[in-house]
Amino acid sequence: MDKIDQRILRELTRDGRLPNTQLAERVGLSPSACLRRVQELERQGVITGYRAVLNPAAMGKGFVAYLTVGLSDHSKTGQDRFEQAVATMPEVRECHNITGTVEYLLRVEAHDLAAYKRFHTDKLGVVPGVRRLTTHVVMGSPKDERG
Repeated sequence: MDKIDQRILRELTRDGRLPNTQLAERVGLSPSACLRRVQELERQGVITGYRAVLNPAAMGKGFVAYLTVGLSDHSKTGQDRFEQAVATMPEVRECHNITGTVEYLLRVEAHDLAAYKRFHTDKLGVVPGVRRLTTHVVMGSPKDERG
């Protein structure tokens, strides 16, 4: 991957709907050369998809939190069971298996604090093998480059 590919990726990260002609102009290529590069980045799996970036508050999900989750069962079976459970929970927008003193980091969106409490207590809190939950409430996001 060269500097032009990196510029293409930077521009597409900022705006995945950027027309190829504008992208080509921004990175200094002809439209056909730019399209070939984008297609090659897709073929290589560097670009894995395009998606809309949603505003949780505008969708009625004004409460955002990150949770660390510690499991009592550290086996592959225990982790698979937990991952299958959170896959069915629409409040969980991200689930990351991490290293350290806990096994998972979740990003959760809920309507408000009361809805989050119901999720925490009635859904996540009853998943077999969950030993410890720690909530970190998002108060603001001065930088958020998730695509």
